[in-house]
Amino acid sequence: MNWIILILGGLFEVGFTFCLGKAKETSGNEVLMWYGGFVVSLAISMYLLIKATQGLPLGTAYAVWTGIGAVGTVLIGILVFKEPATFMRLLFITTLVGSIIGLKAVSSH
Repeated sequence: MNWIILILGGLFEVGFTFCLGKAKETSGNEVLMWYGGFVVSLAISMYLLIKATQGLPLGTAYAVWTGIGAVGTVLIGILVFKEPATFMRLLFITTLVGSIIGLKAVSSH
């Protein structure tokens, strides 16, 4: 169950970075909505990380949480914000995904 909580926390991390990107593209009252989404997503993400670390090693949980956030944010950047999808970016994202899977595989929890 802790791994599911951690994955959800990582997805909310992607959510708060997505909100930052959308806030950068908007103005007026709409920007406040995106910043509100940022704060809510950040709070949920941190809460889920805290809950997950109650049953998982801190170092592993934090590395996986940030890895999910990093991979998700790069993919959102490519798919939503039209950032370049170069071979090298995709290669390094793939190695990061492999590292996340490796951490899960060697974890005793």
